[in-house]
Amino acid sequence: MSSRHLALVRLLADGRQHTGPDIAARFGISRAAVAKTVQALAQRWDLEITATRGQGYRLCQPLELLDAARIQSTLAAAVRARLAAIEVWAEIDSTNAELLRRGHDGAPSGLVCLAERQLAGRGRHGRLWVSPFGRNCYLSILWRTALPPAALGGLSLAGGVAVVAAIQAAAGPIAPGRVAIGLQEIGLKWPNDLHWRRRKLAGLLVEVSGEAQGPSQVVLGVGINLGLGPVQGTAIDQPWVDLEEIVGPGTIGRNALAAALIGQLVGMFEGFERDGLAAFIDDWRRLDRYCGEVAELQLGSRCIQGTLAGIDADGLLLLDTGDGCRRLHGGEIRLRACSASAIPEAGAEQADSGS
Repeated sequence: MSSRHLALVRLLADGRQHTGPDIAARFGISRAAVAKTVQALAQRWDLEITATRGQGYRLCQPLELLDAARIQSTLAAAVRARLAAIEVWAEIDSTNAELLRRGHDGAPSGLVCLAERQLAGRGRHGRLWVSPFGRNCYLSILWRTALPPAALGGLSLAGGVAVVAAIQAAAGPIAPGRVAIGLQEIGLKWPNDLHWRRRKLAGLLVEVSGEAQGPSQVVLGVGINLGLGPVQGTAIDQPWVDLEEIVGPGTIGRNALAAALIGQLVGMFEGFERDGLAAFIDDWRRLDRYCGEVAELQLGSRCIQGTLAGIDADGLLLLDTGDGCRRLHGGEIRLRACSASAIPEAGAEQADSGS
């Protein structure tokens, strides 16, 4: 990726017409080079750019590009004090992978990585996470804690509660009606997914390393479908939804969402270090959208059927099999739809979306 490509997409992001001569003068290139650069940009980042004779070039759908300074300026002072830096990448393999590398090299706690596009975004079990340019939210945060890895088992559940709160905060005060009702329908599916009307909206990926007795390093990644669009969504192999469908286009900005996520995640880490999962378990149960539903849990080559019964105090899944309630810490859930067909498991990160 060249700096010219990034500068050009920033220019076109407003969705207005920009003439060839103006672009040529701005970048010091010929008009022929402008046409080639625009074409290369559109192909590289899968952007729809129209070229109209006598009028110029226009990005068909305006983009709100991420701005680290803008994000930081909206954070509370207490949150800023816990951050090392906020980095925005135009293109990266994976925000989680980047922070794992940086953490290995000794990067400080509170480093935040955001990206416009991921080339190899990852979900659970290494599944692909669909990450088109400028469309969604891909964010990871590095956190160092004195807690041992064994004490961090419920962190993804606490993180899910924080992400739901962040989405609601980013939407701001909304009058009662369809939008408010839509936000209220966002909920959680064990262990790390956000759903809306049985479709996947977001997911978390938590990667922990450290000494048996502590300290630990946590990299927590979040991917949220903000304005994915039907074309990009064709790569997703399960029912999905984006925030634009839930609350309408333009209701939640990408920078506002990123700032809300950072604020909620910092608060979540602080609360978890102080009180553990207990501080979040009531909220998780309130947001659990599938308690009481019949499901199958795939554990390797074994498949266990039963009724989802929520989570226990440690965040383990409770599955009522008819001859007792089993406590399970892993596996992939397949929900039984109201019809005979099953909905693909939420644990199977969409050809996923983020981090």
